[in-house]
Amino acid sequence: MKIGYARVSTRDQNLEMQTEALGKAGCEKIFKETKSAVKERQELESMLAHLREGDVVVVWKLDRLGRSLKHLIDLVSGFREKGIEFISLNDSIDTTTAQGRLTFNIFASFAEFEREIIRERTLAGLQAARERGRIGGRKKGLSPDAKKTAFACYQLWVDHSRSVSEILKIVNVSKATFYRYIDWVKKEKEKNM
Repeated sequence: MKIGYARVSTRDQNLEMQTEALGKAGCEKIFKETKSAVKERQELESMLAHLREGDVVVVWKLDRLGRSLKHLIDLVSGFREKGIEFISLNDSIDTTTAQGRLTFNIFASFAEFEREIIRERTLAGLQAARERGRIGGRKKGLSPDAKKTAFACYQLWVDHSRSVSEILKIVNVSKATFYRYIDWVKKEKEKNM
């Protein structure tokens, strides 16, 4: 069974052109992602749950299915493991043919190569920074503004004139941050004793 997947990427787009092309390609069922969302794609999840061995996933273009090249390759590799084929109409990729599988494998190889290059550059950059005496990560301690807020939290807290929820509203911090600030001020006071 050919199953189509169409997705908008902005609010201005509509799915008409994609669904029309998918219908002409013989898709019996089309999952339509109408919300432009980066993280949650309910229709994609529904389609993945619906797929069975022997099905063929059809998309208008590669970028409609995957958020990134890695995501796309992971999805299509998962299809292949389950006996599901993949066709991208505008990119001339059809894993039901030897040529289509070759094209897709070339894309996969480039993606893996790109990940390795990024990894090597990152490690080289970290090593060079270490050699210059720099250590990565966030600077320890609080910013000057955060220190002021921490002392304000502490002062309001030790006065016992307001509840914690009232203090949170006044200083506009979360409960976790409030208690982290209280602990920080206590430690600062112990250091200065």
